[in-house]
Amino acid sequence: MVTVTSNKKERKAKPVAKRGLRTYEAAIKYLVSLTDYEQMLRVRYNRDTFSLARMYRLLKGIGDPHKEIRTVHIAGTKGKGSTVEMLSEMLIACGYRVGVYTSPHIKDIRERIRINREIVSQAALVRLIAAIDPVVLKMVDDKPTFFEIFTAMAFKHFVNEAVDIAVIETGLGGRLDSTNVLCPDACGLTSISLDHMQQLGQTLGKIAEEKAGIFKSNVPAISVPQKPEVECVLKRVAKDAKTPLRFTGKDIDFSYRFESSRTSGPHTRVCVTTPTSRFEHLPVPLLGEHQALNCGLALALLDELKKKGFDKIHDEVAIDGLSRTYLPGRMEMICSDPRILADGAHNAASISALMRAIGQNIPYDSMVVIFGCASDKDIPGIMEQLALGADKVIFTATANGRVAKPKDLAAQYEQYSGRASQTANTVEEALAIAASAVTREDIICVTCSFYLVGEAKVLIEAKKLHA
Repeated sequence: MVTVTSNKKERKAKPVAKRGLRTYEAAIKYLVSLTDYEQMLRVRYNRDTFSLARMYRLLKGIGDPHKEIRTVHIAGTKGKGSTVEMLSEMLIACGYRVGVYTSPHIKDIRERIRINREIVSQAALVRLIAAIDPVVLKMVDDKPTFFEIFTAMAFKHFVNEAVDIAVIETGLGGRLDSTNVLCPDACGLTSISLDHMQQLGQTLGKIAEEKAGIFKSNVPAISVPQKPEVECVLKRVAKDAKTPLRFTGKDIDFSYRFESSRTSGPHTRVCVTTPTSRFEHLPVPLLGEHQALNCGLALALLDELKKKGFDKIHDEVAIDGLSRTYLPGRMEMICSDPRILADGAHNAASISALMRAIGQNIPYDSMVVIFGCASDKDIPGIMEQLALGADKVIFTATANGRVAKPKDLAAQYEQYSGRASQTANTVEEALAIAASAVTREDIICVTCSFYLVGEAKVLIEAKKLHA
């Protein structure tokens, strides 16, 4: 537990020493002691809990770093991380120094803050906390949360390291998200579907309105194709905010197709045409047809940056960068014997996309799914999609505070699918059960939680999996 002294003079003179934040271990202990809504099941979604005013005060105390960096801001339900990675890889290839801020992490909390693929160093993280701690100490009556502090640290790091541009992913929603203090060069909206409904609303329209909260006056916004209800809301919010909004596939010429060849195997190709660029039949670097939408959005955003003065962007160079995109925890084969695929698909729509992607890209006889999710998810919708692809399901849990109990998930799965399943108390136990049940032609899929994926990767890398 972090103790805050009431001695103002001493606090001002030695903020780091008082907290004992001189080492990386102490810094991490401090961070995890903060209020973390990612770990909480019931969170009130309002301007008090998610306070942009508090975020502005925090940033002002460290010199308003968000005003000194050029950014692209990405919101949406699924595909944010993929879009961020594809766009950043193209910008890196064109010679830019690119900051990336995403959440959650897979294994290491430092993964959230990166520059040109390199995660923030332990020493830099300690220095960032040392710089921000005196400001946090003064905010006694309105303490910043974990995500607010980490977001401020990311902005400060990008200024310290003189990035040319940063690609920023929203955490939750958009309107009240801590990242929404930015005035970016462009905004991107990935596919919007039902998720975080207790906070964002019970309908697609309500959720879309929260996501569209990142729209700014005269800041161009680009969206992937959306369902009619979502598109209608986005257009209305854009009009009210005086945001120029365009959709790939409508306002921007975009198409994609799935194909398979001897040399490339199964893959998806996209075409994007704008007044200044013509991308034809580009292979999407990430597996799954759904990634074609994210790739189209990344290409459209790249083209938008050309108009903003990023004149080092050359299409052929960017295409080469796109091909190098790698994204952990999305259709990632984390073990070859037995074959274990990990994907952080976290709602019904993304589970559906995952099942299709596995079917299209990976040959297998039988699929065993290791599954764990938060209890506030759309579990009926997820179970319906899960039953369509899984031959066997093992429900387990992680250390996340919002996690659903495996026995409760198993009961709901039987209710919605009519099938029995197994439960495991730990991820390690679930992996052992799955490994003993599969042959060389089968596949194990770990999904529905980045915490679950991260834990599975750590266990496999530590060779704690025993068939």
